[in-house]
Amino acid sequence: MILDLKKLFVTENMSLPISYSLDLSDVEFAGEFPLKQPVSIEGQVKNKAGLVTLSVNVSYSYTAPCDRCTKECTVENSFSYVRNLATHIENEDSDSILTVPDYKLNLQEIFRDEVILDVPMKHLCKTDCKGICFGCGQNLNDGECRCSE
Repeated sequence: MILDLKKLFVTENMSLPISYSLDLSDVEFAGEFPLKQPVSIEGQVKNKAGLVTLSVNVSYSYTAPCDRCTKECTVENSFSYVRNLATHIENEDSDSILTVPDYKLNLQEIFRDEVILDVPMKHLCKTDCKGICFGCGQNLNDGECRCSE
């Protein structure tokens, strides 16, 4: 989705609501495709006193095998994303400012990268997952190990 922000940049106290679903089911992580459901992006772009700000909440779920017990689990995750927007920046780089030189904001391009960076590197079914026994393969969350002492 590409937003045309030209009118918003020149009109103070104007806002543009954002409600967008982003399909990332084709994104691969270590041989898995964990982003099976669309990513939800809700928020707004607002011009307040000449300062244009993008403020959104991003929520998604990912499904992957637990890194300790290999049981497939689905985890809900979300984050907030706030950036000031400018048509140009002179002689500086900033993580808090996005440049939109042609007044066009490509939500898919921005949030594809942001979600990929936000997905946790370690997938756990629960924080206290006991994993599996290296001897017999028993899932220690489900019961005691069958190995002899």
